[in-house]
Amino acid sequence: MDQLHALVEYVVTKLVDHPEAVTVKPVQAGETTVYEVAVAEEDLGKVIGREGRTANALRQLVKAAAMKHETKATVEILS
Repeated sequence: MDQLHALVEYVVTKLVDHPEAVTVKPVQAGETTVYEVAVAEEDLGKVIGREGRTANALRQLVKAAAMKHETKATVEILS
């Protein structure tokens, strides 16, 4: 497990009520790594946030951390 994967998993598990249901799957899409996040249905709103603010903040955090490692990464929240 790489550092970005660990970062996404750590942040998402701290946001939800059911951390045992969190799964993070890295998928390579060209030069970009997409981290697909799945959570329990009742926790979906907590990860997305009002008007997607929490999800956007998570994407920005991962993007900044990926730039530090000279890679490209983003987060996709699966419903």
